Amino acid sequence: MIERRAFLGAAAGLVAAPRVVGAQGAQARTLRFVPQANLASLDPIWSTAVVVRNHGLMVYDTLYGLGSDFRPRPQMAAGHEITDDGKRWTVTLREGLRFHDGEPVRAEDCVASIRRWAKRDVLGQRLDALLDEIRALDDRRFEMRLKKPWPGLAFAFGKPSANMCAIMPARIAATDPFTQLTDSTGSGPFRFRRDLFRPGDLAVYERFDGYQPRQEAADFLAGGKQVHFDRVEWRVMPDPSTASAALQNNEADWWETPHADLLPLLRRNRDIVVDLINTAGNLGVLRFNFLNPPFDNVAVRRALLPAVDQQAFMNAAMGTDPSLFRVPAGAFTPGTPLANDAGLEVLSGPRDVEAARRALRESGYRNERVVMLSATDLPVLQSLAEVAADLLRRVGFNVDLQAMDWGTHIQRRNNRGPVDQGGWSVFCTTWEGLDVSVPGSHQPIRGHGAQAWAGWPTIPRLEELREAWFEAPDLDAEKRIAAEMQRVVWQEVPFIPLGQVLPSMAYRRSITGVVKGGPALFWGVRRA
Repeated sequence: MIERRAFLGAAAGLVAAPRVVGAQGAQARTLRFVPQANLASLDPIWSTAVVVRNHGLMVYDTLYGLGSDFRPRPQMAAGHEITDDGKRWTVTLREGLRFHDGEPVRAEDCVASIRRWAKRDVLGQRLDALLDEIRALDDRRFEMRLKKPWPGLAFAFGKPSANMCAIMPARIAATDPFTQLTDSTGSGPFRFRRDLFRPGDLAVYERFDGYQPRQEAADFLAGGKQVHFDRVEWRVMPDPSTASAALQNNEADWWETPHADLLPLLRRNRDIVVDLINTAGNLGVLRFNFLNPPFDNVAVRRALLPAVDQQAFMNAAMGTDPSLFRVPAGAFTPGTPLANDAGLEVLSGPRDVEAARRALRESGYRNERVVMLSATDLPVLQSLAEVAADLLRRVGFNVDLQAMDWGTHIQRRNNRGPVDQGGWSVFCTTWEGLDVSVPGSHQPIRGHGAQAWAGWPTIPRLEELREAWFEAPDLDAEKRIAAEMQRVVWQEVPFIPLGQVLPSMAYRRSITGVVKGGPALFWGVRRA
């Protein structure tokens, strides 16, 4: 998430001091939002957590943005030219782009941002491997010279997923990509008030008056990002009952992740709208640590497959309303073009815990302690972890379920050491459906070892198939590759899909213009 700078003739002014207004007027221009979790990191390159990405979408802008058709369109870019048989991209920035510190966005910022992003993001890493050279030509233009053509490069820059390619000043983008940023100076429609930040309680964003939206109508992550609130407050409320009461009492305007058990109550309130905003939903994932026993043993990982009951996981996380989840789910997001049923009977067939016990006994498992991480402030993840811990115990694992808040969980899972040195063995999480709908951005399916997502599997065949997908000539070829990748997932088990979660959001009926198709977005939203 990085890049920036563009030519501007006039010097930029700093953000104007806030106006003094009456309490009622200030409240009307403030959107009170209850996020899914505590904002434990401010760096959408360092962290893959969705809440950090959501922070990034407010604070940073991107070179390209996806429209509602999920095709990339120029955003900070005015456009680009592709020459040299597809191997040279020249990108030109729009005029008038500025950072929150008043500095113009220049091509050199974009170059620095791309370089940092390319070290961490799954598609960025592909660009890093293909780049012969990237350089600023002047303040508004930069050039990328590739070893071979990559038509999907604009999509990579615009995808709304973890490790988004955020544009930031070169001085900040120079930070090592494996070191967290502390400076949130961005290029987006909101600026982050670090001075008002209370981790675990409150994050404040103010409309950036120096932001220059595109002139065309907003369309998902593309077009004109028009902001109608002076201030957005993220009010962290880990307890679902507290968040529900705040929404019903008009002490909050929008709750990102209402607990499934509370949806009937919220639907009965005529002042509240309950709606499915993220239509691709999230894929539940059971993730293993490949570096340490016992899950460094593929036979141990495979032993679980006969016992995993996706319906049980979804019922625990979302209740019994079938509109809130989808099973069976394979390696790719159900309902998207590459979803398939290759080998899916390993999860959709009759469940057999005794078969899993036999497989575990034959695997060489030595009763090693299995540390499972659980995020207590995210009810869906907590429910998934509790079901998983119970399942592992019934199969015969020595389970140590360790509860913590999501921010601590994110920090903890970066520990690559053994469990007696603060490491971990397994955890449950969810990945946004758009991320895991195609091999290119599907982090759980990567098999590139130390550079992979937490768990760090080394599976060369998955990497070969992923590269083949980039070269696929048509959708039929992509589908064949995706089916083969799914078969490899059942053989090597880098993760186990737990079902597709289709979570609703809830907001006051006075809030209009909520953008559908993906995460909670804060442009276009108004108070009626």
